[in-house]
Amino acid sequence: MTTVTSPLAGTAVGLSAVPDPVFSGSMVGPGTAVDPVRQPTEAVSPVDGIVVSLHPHAFVVVDDDGHGVLTHLGIDTVQLNGDGFELLVDKGDTVERGQPIVRWDPVSVEQAGKSPISPVIALEATADSLAAVLEDGVVETATTLFKWK
Repeated sequence: MTTVTSPLAGTAVGLSAVPDPVFSGSMVGPGTAVDPVRQPTEAVSPVDGIVVSLHPHAFVVVDDDGHGVLTHLGIDTVQLNGDGFELLVDKGDTVERGQPIVRWDPVSVEQAGKSPISPVIALEATADSLAAVLEDGVVETATTLFKWK
């Protein structure tokens, strides 16, 4: 079983609260979302694994069981072309849970007219393969968001 922890401090809000139909409709996959604290922060790896996809606004880490976890920093943030995001690792790097991946500022994302709410998605999973999905409450970067069976 893979335990997925929050990549951000903030408030768990659940996918239904994500202002994007692709995420709120679980079309990318099941999971939850975090409304981050409003200060410059680092998004950290939610699992131990390898960074298989890395963009300023999103990253995927695959663990030893082959479970890929997508962290998407904000909604429509690809349109910011990397402004306000700093990559702290490289694609292909092996990372540990809690290791900083991207430095960003949710306030500047909001100032650019985008939502900073950040989906955390279990890629190629089914909803019934996740357990204990957190959809509310304050979270820290070590808080378990869901378990992947």
